[in-house]
Amino acid sequence: MTEPSRRGHLPINGLSLYHEVYGDLGGATTSPLLLIPGAFMATGSMTSWVSAFAGQRAVIIFDQQGHGRTPDTSRAMSYEQFADDAAALLRALEVERADVMGYSQGGGVALQLAIRHPSLVGKLVSLSATYRKDGWYPSVLAGIEGLDAAALAGTPVETAFKEHTPDASAFDAYLAKMKVLNIDDQNISDAQMRSISAPTMVIVGDADGVKPEHAVAMFNLRGGGDEDAAASGVLQKVPAARLVILPATSHIGISGEAAVLVPMVSAFLDDVVPATPDLF
Repeated sequence: MTEPSRRGHLPINGLSLYHEVYGDLGGATTSPLLLIPGAFMATGSMTSWVSAFAGQRAVIIFDQQGHGRTPDTSRAMSYEQFADDAAALLRALEVERADVMGYSQGGGVALQLAIRHPSLVGKLVSLSATYRKDGWYPSVLAGIEGLDAAALAGTPVETAFKEHTPDASAFDAYLAKMKVLNIDDQNISDAQMRSISAPTMVIVGDADGVKPEHAVAMFNLRGGGDEDAAASGVLQKVPAARLVILPATSHIGISGEAAVLVPMVSAFLDDVVPATPDLF
């Protein structure tokens, strides 16, 4: 298992925010990659992704408010606030620009980071995330609505939270805030999606909680599609956006597909043009 070159807490926007850094942030020739885990998930949930990327570039990962080793506070939760936290972390680490990849809730935060702090984001990868509430199947939101402390009893989510905040009522308050955050979701406009300056890769599963048509809409809003390539059958330039839909892959399942997806994501981050076979 890859070990961090540094880890610990930083005072970020009223939080004691836990983060880990893998590799050298100052000496690399490639941009560092900021990974943002999903709802209720902490840094440990993305170890396979960290290990796969860390051989190629520096990696930063952190626990969002109330997640993992970052204690909750009385502060309200929002995708915008979490994006501001990510921006403040990058600045505290003296990172001028990073590529950003977020999973699920973390993907929504990554979108807000690209909108609110465009100068900090080089490339953007949205993994199993939406830009609007209606991008989720209704059953996803119903499932979140039914979530309670009993369902999380004994899980790593509860264990990690109670290691720094053993008060049961505090965990209940955190869970209530998280339900509001994820049920209300966010409402990024089409104009805001078009305004993002970072080249974007959209990844979902075909059995995801994210509707496939929503992923296609994201891809189109980010400049996806190439008329010249359609006409000639050959890509002549690096695509403006990339879309991946994995077969027979669920919302949870896609988090375990690092071996399949990391080579595709790395090619995107490195501006590799897909090879064209010599057929004629």
